Amino acid sequence: MFFSKMSGRSMHSVLVGLVCLAIASAICCSSVGSSNNIMCLESERHALLQFKQGLVDDSNALASWKSEKDCCKWRGIECNNQTGHVTSLDFSFSYDSYFINSTEVPLRGEISLSLLELRYLNYLDLSFNDFGGMIIPKFIGSLSQLKELKLADANFSGPVPPQLGNLSNLHTLDLYGNEVVSSENLEWLSHLSSLRYLNMSWLNLSEAVNWPQSLSKLTLLTELQLPSCSLSNVSLRSLSFINSSTSLQLLDLSWNSLNSSIFYWIANVSSNFVHIDLSSNNLEGGIPKGFQNLCSLESLTLSYNYQLSENIEDSVKTLSCAENTLDTLDLKCNQFWGSLPDFTRFSKLRELDLSSNQLNGSVPESVGQLSSLEHLSLSGNSLTGVITESHFLNLSRLQDLDLSGNRFSINLSSDWNPPFQLTHWLDMSSCKVGPAFPKWILRQTNLTQLYLSNAGLSGSLPNKFWDLFSGLDFLDLSMNQIHGKLPNLSTTSLDFLNLSSNLLSGAVPSFSPMLTDLYLSNNMFSEPLSSFCATQSPYLRFVDISKNLLSGQLPNCWMQFQNLELLNLGKNKLSGKIPSSLGNLQGIVILRLHDNNFSGELPSLENCTSLSMVDLGNNNFSGKIPTWIGQSLPNLLILRLRSNEFNGIIPFSMCSLAAIHVLDLSHNNISGGLPHCFNNITALADDSEVGGFIVELVWKGIEIEFPNPRGMRSIDISSNYLIGRIPQSIARMTELISLNLSRNKLMGKLPEDFGNMKMLESLDLSRNRISGKIPTSFASLNFLSVLDLSHNNLSGRIPLGTQLQSFNASQYMGNLGLCGPPLTQSCPGEGTEIDNKKQVSDGLNLGFFISAVLGFVTGFWMVCGSLLLKTSWRYAYFKFLDNAKGWIYVKTKARVRRTLQR
Repeated sequence: MFFSKMSGRSMHSVLVGLVCLAIASAICCSSVGSSNNIMCLESERHALLQFKQGLVDDSNALASWKSEKDCCKWRGIECNNQTGHVTSLDFSFSYDSYFINSTEVPLRGEISLSLLELRYLNYLDLSFNDFGGMIIPKFIGSLSQLKELKLADANFSGPVPPQLGNLSNLHTLDLYGNEVVSSENLEWLSHLSSLRYLNMSWLNLSEAVNWPQSLSKLTLLTELQLPSCSLSNVSLRSLSFINSSTSLQLLDLSWNSLNSSIFYWIANVSSNFVHIDLSSNNLEGGIPKGFQNLCSLESLTLSYNYQLSENIEDSVKTLSCAENTLDTLDLKCNQFWGSLPDFTRFSKLRELDLSSNQLNGSVPESVGQLSSLEHLSLSGNSLTGVITESHFLNLSRLQDLDLSGNRFSINLSSDWNPPFQLTHWLDMSSCKVGPAFPKWILRQTNLTQLYLSNAGLSGSLPNKFWDLFSGLDFLDLSMNQIHGKLPNLSTTSLDFLNLSSNLLSGAVPSFSPMLTDLYLSNNMFSEPLSSFCATQSPYLRFVDISKNLLSGQLPNCWMQFQNLELLNLGKNKLSGKIPSSLGNLQGIVILRLHDNNFSGELPSLENCTSLSMVDLGNNNFSGKIPTWIGQSLPNLLILRLRSNEFNGIIPFSMCSLAAIHVLDLSHNNISGGLPHCFNNITALADDSEVGGFIVELVWKGIEIEFPNPRGMRSIDISSNYLIGRIPQSIARMTELISLNLSRNKLMGKLPEDFGNMKMLESLDLSRNRISGKIPTSFASLNFLSVLDLSHNNLSGRIPLGTQLQSFNASQYMGNLGLCGPPLTQSCPGEGTEIDNKKQVSDGLNLGFFISAVLGFVTGFWMVCGSLLLKTSWRYAYFKFLDNAKGWIYVKTKARVRRTLQR
């Protein structure tokens, strides 16, 4: 009806319009279709193929570059839909895909100059590949259209080419992780006027003293990451030339050893910071007052500075402007002190870490009002008081809780149902949690790490404990009074298990196939270790089951633990021979089988070339000391074979143990002489230190367990059948601290330069057949606190020195020819000399007395006798006295008168 009413002219107009619309639609569709069919330019395709020729593609990741003609469809390439120009190259290697598909590996090779043909390239990412230490190509600075350049962790080296400063359109520059790349001058950075993101983490910028000035010119920069760059400290004089920027929001200068002058630069460069990380520097003082204007601050990390010291309440007040934004405050490992303030003003606080400071007092209950809190760590302080349910009242989002290393008493009711479900870790070590295992912890079934060491727990673990916590990765219940037996733990996912110092008994079970660390020492485990062999963990590194009641022979299953680094089965009741499979542990560093009942000869450990400590003391091993110890164990620091039945001579190969610090061969049946090549043991002649070991030594006559024998150097070959002389070369061990050669059959004289061992603190040569005099150089042993030379054939005077006379005479007894202090026996000829001196002295005293008397008598009678016998002399003498008296009187009167007249 509508069309029938229209005129013919109107109908004609409508038809013309429809035709035009159809033609326009056809043209539009044609143009769209043609844009979809645009292919990359041949010149750019050729440039890409040249670029590919310089690469080494071991995993054929660029296979599509052969099968596909259009380079815009090649892997890692993007083109402009309108022009076909290549705009993006993304060849970054993803380690996520590597772990999923391990057949793909990073690209290697060189970067071809042909990239200059890609004149419209605005994105280049070669991150996480391996360019073999090549220098970053200078020509990259000619890719003028680049907006994003990412070369992170691609194994470049050398200086950063200043030509990168020509990239005026660049807004992202990522050079992260190229540790051997350096830049002595960062002036080129100031030309990147469009830069918004800069990451130069791990580059060496130690020579770039102008870094604050250069960075301050980047007025659009919002994110700056320079951790571990060896940055120089900020010069306060240069700060007046720096203009403030309002754009910088994220700043990471961690691990740079910067001092507190960096605070002034931060306060001057921006007031809109959101994230600041200054951890692991050399900052001192407290949180600077300049931070009180950072009202947008969300995250502040100042951990591991160690010298930041301020009342924690004052520090929190400094951040009051950020009370509506702050969500992360990390101040751990510093020296903040005082009582915990009220943090409720920071309503968005998500992470609070104040661990390892000097905080004291109790925890305010207001912490329970931080409803956004997810991570709370107060460990390693001196906090006290009772932790109650009020402290957790509204912490429904809490995921991690660490209260360890304080003196808290945890007082939570047995039926308490916490408002949170922890998903990571719970650490209440050294807090009073027990005696019963808390039921509320049993409800935290999503935990991956649980630490309750020294928590006062006693009794057996709850029946369902291992089922409820089958997902745990780390478990530490050490230093409690937990008893009972362990079930089969092979179905758990434990990586780390520490149950040492408890009362656990029964057999050692099999463990998780993921286990790396196992500590069960100081319990009551018994029976053989056969069940342990069922553990199928190729990752196992540390095993300590010492100080238990294990019995029987060692099973021969050690070949399955190829990554084992520490094996300590000492102080048990194990017996029999050592299985040969121990010799297959090529990575083992510490082997301790001491204080058992092992017997037989040692199996070959010559393939265990990483061994640093071998402790087989207090067993029943026999045979000769193997020569492979010196030939195949170059890293050996501690060798303890004491109290066995080894015989034969000390092999000369022992002199090849150049790194040895502790050598204990005492209480065996070793014969022969001391090797003259002991001076080859260079560690006993230098001042290098060794730590990280626990070793038992007979120190100053007492067996002591040294938890960290740093700097210790000791040789003990006592109670054997050694013969011959003490070699002269022993005096070259100038850093030796303890030497015990007692109870042997050594003879001959002591080396004259014995006193060169000036660091000796303990020396025992007793019960040998040593003869001759004590060398005078002994007087130089100023650090000696233990000395025993008794029961030898020594003779002559004991040398005079600051130490030698301070010892008890019993330390020299049994040497019939010795004399002098501290012995009461005088040396030959000493008594006659004293008598002669006494006689001379007595003669001189008598002669002096007689002379004095004769002199007095003679003088008296010569003067006084003359006056008595001759009258004229007597008259003249007394007249002289009267005249003298008158002259003195007159002179005195005259002087007094003149004085008064004045």
